[in-house]
Amino acid sequence: MHLFDNLEKITYEGYINKFPFHSGLDINIEDYSKKITEETSLESVKKGVENPLQKKAPKDIWSSVNPNNKIPFPAELDDLIRLHYLVVSRKVTTILEFGVGKSTFVFDHALSHNKNKFGSYVKENLRRSNLMECHSLDNSKEWIKSCKKNFKTKNVTYHFSKCRMGTFEGQACTFYDTIPNISPDLIYLDAPDQFTPIGNIGGISTRHPDRMPMSGDILRFENFLLPGTLIVVDGRTANARFIKNNFKRNWNYQYEEKYDQHFFELTEEPLGRLNKKQLEFSQNQNWY
Repeated sequence: MHLFDNLEKITYEGYINKFPFHSGLDINIEDYSKKITEETSLESVKKGVENPLQKKAPKDIWSSVNPNNKIPFPAELDDLIRLHYLVVSRKVTTILEFGVGKSTFVFDHALSHNKNKFGSYVKENLRRSNLMECHSLDNSKEWIKSCKKNFKTKNVTYHFSKCRMGTFEGQACTFYDTIPNISPDLIYLDAPDQFTPIGNIGGISTRHPDRMPMSGDILRFENFLLPGTLIVVDGRTANARFIKNNFKRNWNYQYEEKYDQHFFELTEEPLGRLNKKQLEFSQNQNWY
């Protein structure tokens, strides 16, 4: 997969200038760049990351495993730019998002662009029932309420579901009670956190600071996904490895260490004429 070759050529600044979604997140680019530059560790400089929009501020080692944290993490524009770019460059039509947040607004913004540019073509030529929709799932009513209040979206449907411990082929993991019944061409996995799933399996749960999130939801509907589907896992390396080791179909897997993101692309031949047309539309691929 060469997902970001063109983005690297455009530059992150060039992309955010063309698609200024940051204004909807109340982010001032100059202030953001200054803050990131001041907080960036020497290690980032050693890695040759000169662009503030591609740097990440250091985090406290306990920040991501604090069950009492009720404050959203600060925006990381490099991650958000890449998510927006994926939706636009791959002409994504339907998104399933696990975990609401700033990414929800970014997906909405990118889908609005796709709707304006490609909506008529897709409607007339491809069988996509949830055209230019993002379905965002979370097990926190509080987070959903906050997103609805803070972000103005046009293409997002929010879904609440409880999440609990379960098993996939005898392995402990978590499942939402209810998943939106859609056929996404992009899945973004960034939830649930490790502390909110209910229950345990023989005393084992994710609710320990030395454990990690372990979602098994995608494994339960892998057989329904269309060739060309892209899955993005943000961090959650143990979870990404769990999914990779249990997938049954032909996935192209890639881990980008500098982004700390995992990518899975379903690389099978088309299921039929309509799937073939969608692949050619979204990826400009010729299937023979």
